[in-house]
Order: sequence, then C-alpha cells, then structure tokens
Amino acid sequence: MRAVVLVGGFGTRLRPLTNHSPKPMLPVGHRPMIELLVDRLARGGVTDVVLALGFKPEPFMEAFPDGKCGDVNLTYAVEPEPLDTGGAIRFAAESAGINDTFVVANGDVLTDLSVADLVAAHRSRNAEATLHLIGVDEPSAFGVVALDGPANGGIGRIVDFVEKPDPGTEPSNLVNAGTYVFEPSVLDLIGAGERVSIERSVFPELVERAGLYGFTTEDYWIDAGRPELYRAANLDLLTDRRVFDRCEAIAPTAMVSSSATITNSIVGDSVEVGNGAEIIDSVLLAGARVGAGARITTSLVMGSVEATAEVMGSIVGAEGMVPAGSRLIDGALPDPASA
Repeated sequence: MRAVVLVGGFGTRLRPLTNHSPKPMLPVGHRPMIELLVDRLARGGVTDVVLALGFKPEPFMEAFPDGKCGDVNLTYAVEPEPLDTGGAIRFAAESAGINDTFVVANGDVLTDLSVADLVAAHRSRNAEATLHLIGVDEPSAFGVVALDGPANGGIGRIVDFVEKPDPGTEPSNLVNAGTYVFEPSVLDLIGAGERVSIERSVFPELVERAGLYGFTTEDYWIDAGRPELYRAANLDLLTDRRVFDRCEAIAPTAMVSSSATITNSIVGDSVEVGNGAEIIDSVLLAGARVGAGARITTSLVMGSVEATAEVMGSIVGAEGMVPAGSRLIDGALPDPASA
C-alpha cells in the first residue's frame, strides 16, 4: 500500500526551532519526527511513501539519500507553488502514479493508531474516504465531525464536518486526527494545480455525497505542531504512554557533567551540559550548549544557554544565546517574528 505524507508546512508555531529545519525533521526522542511516522505507516502495511514537499525539501533528501526510510521506499513531490492540503495531496498522488486505495498522513501527528485497522474499517463500509477520529476536550481548534454511528470506537458515517468551529458550536468532541484512507475518486474533487483545502472544501463535499466515514479510537495521539505539545511528544517517550516508541533520556553522544541534574528531560546528540546545571521537564535538541550552573525548565533549547542563566517556558533556537546570568521567561530567541 502507498501513502502520501504532508510535510510541506512552514512550522510557524515552532519558530525559531524551524527557522532552518522543517518541522517533521525535528527530533522526537533522538529521531526525526518523520521517521516515527513512517515506522507507524510501515507497521500498518505501507510499503511506499511520497512526501508532499514545498518548504525546505533539501533536508529530507539529505536525510534519506537512498530513497529509503527503514524498509519503506520514499519519493518526493515538490510543489511548484503552495497548493494547500488538498492540492498537495493530489499533486503528490499524481506524481507517484497512485491509482488505488491509499493512506494520507499529516507530518506533525504522532499516534499509536493501527493503520491496518483504519484501512480495514474503510474497506468494510466501501467508503470513499475514512478519517481517524479522536475525542478531545477542546475540539474547536480542529476539524470537528458529527457521526452517524459509534462515537466510542468503531466506524460510522460522517454527517457533518466543520473546520475549526467557534467554541460552543462544535457538533461533537470528535476531531479529525490527521490520518486518512482515500479512494482515488477523492482526487477528482480537487482541481489539478489548484490551491484547495481538503478540510474546508473536500471533506464537506464528501459529506454531501455520503462518502465520508470516521473511525474512532482512543489511541495515543498528539499534534506536535505547537511548542508545548512538541515538548510533550518528546517527554512521553520517557514513559510507558507509547505502545511502540520509547527512548533513553540522554543520547550516547551527549556530554553531561556528573554534577548536572537531569529531571524528566531529553538531552539530544552532541549536547553539552556543564557543571551543576539543572534541566527539568525540558528538551535539549542536538547541538545545544548549557553552561555551568544554568537552570532550564519546561523549555526547548537548540542554541546556547550560558553559565548561571535561567530559562523557563521558552524556546531557544539554533542561533539563540541566553547570556550568562540572565533570565528568559516565556520567551523565544531569536525573535520568531524576525524569521
């Protein structure tokens, strides 16, 4: 089976971490997010993935120069101009010659969903498209559905789809979880080369023709596109919350002083942590530098935190530097607005 993975976004919410690296190439538990996603697809029977690219395709091509991620074959579909989600799916599917049932996945979603179960549910109803659905506490930030069928597990026909409704107007708490199964006929609803939103245009049209179904599960699921959720996605790999994915807190190539304290945190490749530093509920990405006596809590650090500095609830990008003895609270360096 083949899959289209959408990785062409700008990663705006994760700036400055994404100033020079596309979001799906950011590490989650010492591995690029895209590798964890492709592993999940492979467990569900996907053998070939086409990456729908627009923003910074070079890092993907450099990371997988032989066109393989594990045992999965990778190809690249680089949009000539931004085509939104629907346009990107059609462009990638046509580039790869997809003409049978296929999977679509958003590149910033991490989940333990069984793709094989999703495909089986789709085929059991002869659906035109089937969405993975998850129940959430605040559905208005997502695409929300009304389902004619079981809401607590299983498959049902979607009778309404509303993208990011106003709070309090949601038809349910079930949201589009970013993994789909499509028949090729879905592509006919997207004009060739046109900028089309799959969520705002295609899904409502599929509802009208009674071809859209939803498969509800209670699997682990997180949209890692926001800083606090990206940090959580990393730290969850230190627990037993995930079915398949776990990691060690400190990468083998990291250099951590024996007097430093690491608490519920991930320390990435080639990171340096100085004497007496404290790292709490944080992620130090590959290449980060933390000086002696610095204290970092609930933060994401890719750059440098100098001696005795304090960082809390913040993001430090690759080019960011927190000066010695200073404090960065609920901030970001460099300023994301300058990217």
